[in-house]
Amino acid sequence: MKSYKGYYKPRNPNKYIGDPDNIIYRSSWERMCMVYFDNNTNVLKWGSEEVVVPYKSPIDGRYHRYYPDFLIKVRTAKGDTDTILIEVKPYNQTQPPKVRSRKTKKYINEVKTYGINSSKWQFAKEYCDDRGWKFQIITEKELGI
Repeated sequence: MKSYKGYYKPRNPNKYIGDPDNIIYRSSWERMCMVYFDNNTNVLKWGSEEVVVPYKSPIDGRYHRYYPDFLIKVRTAKGDTDTILIEVKPYNQTQPPKVRSRKTKKYINEVKTYGINSSKWQFAKEYCDDRGWKFQIITEKELGI
């Protein structure tokens, strides 16, 4: 994932949940999502890192705070409204690391990252289920990159 940061200035600040003068993106992919949410008429409201999901880390067994990338409220084709919590991640980080015979630092880090992300996403799914929301992970495949 190309990594660059910046501030996003929405064309439709009334749609933004939170402070429209303080929207930070941490990657070009997040910025692509922001432009899409801001300009899509079926996205009624959107926010960036506005929701906090408590999750239990498999590494230290303690609870931490997870800030999913986006919360959006959308109008469906049927005219209903759905609320979706979204995480933007490279596809390779959504898959378990391939088992290797050599346990290098890189491999151990990949296993830890996947374990933590899996825990975050499981807790986020439960958080959404409790509220009647949906949880979605967006990768470069969904972004068409």
